[in-house]
Amino acid sequence: MDLIPSFQVDHTKLVPGIYVSRVDTVGDSFVTTFDIRMKKPNLEPVIHPNVMHSIEHVVATYLRNEPKWKDQVVYWGPMGCLTGCYLIMKGKPAPQDLLPLMISAFEYLRDYDDVIPGAQAVNCGNYLLHDLPMAKYEANLFVKILKENPCFDYPQSKRINTEKGLTFFDS
Repeated sequence: MDLIPSFQVDHTKLVPGIYVSRVDTVGDSFVTTFDIRMKKPNLEPVIHPNVMHSIEHVVATYLRNEPKWKDQVVYWGPMGCLTGCYLIMKGKPAPQDLLPLMISAFEYLRDYDDVIPGAQAVNCGNYLLHDLPMAKYEANLFVKILKENPCFDYPQSKRINTEKGLTFFDS
């Protein structure tokens, strides 16, 4: 099988930011998947599952209620590697277009001081798996990155050798 494009991004050079992961055509429309990368892969500690779950609930609720963007949001959820989230949007907005939205979403989480939306047994498949204080901490770190040094372009690399399922990259 071919290695999918997102696994061909050199994660040793990837920094927090907002990236276009892929653009798909659905009928006559486009759907864009964004990589909302909060941590440097393989260098920084990942986001704890409890924390990521709280980020998912609060930010998803924010995005699906944000007046300007809510009708374009298809999906918000965590990456399996726990270094960020995926945001799937209708259309083909540029990562720079989403910068104000991501800043406001993570400021909302940073300042959030209420019950986590949907974090009750009747609403959630694992309602005890939450950590709002640490989610707020992570949100604050990410807001600082987005305001001070936002990154929008995946690092350039090329696959030079693949053997036994391992991929090596040229700097």
